[in-house]
Amino acid sequence: QVQLVESGGGLVQAGGSLRLSCAASGRIFTISSMAWYRQVQGKQRELVAGFIRGEATKYADSVKGRFTVTRDNFKSTMYLQMNSLKPEDTAVYYCRYWNSEFAELNYWGQGTQVTVSL
Repeated sequence: QVQLVESGGGLVQAGGSLRLSCAASGRIFTISSMAWYRQVQGKQRELVAGFIRGEATKYADSVKGRFTVTRDNFKSTMYLQMNSLKPEDTAVYYCRYWNSEFAELNYWGQGTQVTVSL
């Protein structure tokens, strides 16, 4: 079992910054994938940024140059530094941990709300 707990969301003005954290506990393997997703009500959840198969980082085109994903393997924590925030970044942000080779290894956090005002 893996537990994921996100924190760091909140309300910020456009142009501001936030840092999200995702603390993982349980059986964590760095070779698995871990990433941030976001979802706006009524729309599909989309990948924002993360580590695919433990190494390669991936960013959505809409956040490149503004968001940076990092991780601290010792603390089993992943971070998302979000700069130059825009109103369209408003969403619930979720942390996901998964391994494509094992379908049962697919965990989500509870989500944290990010709201960017004009």
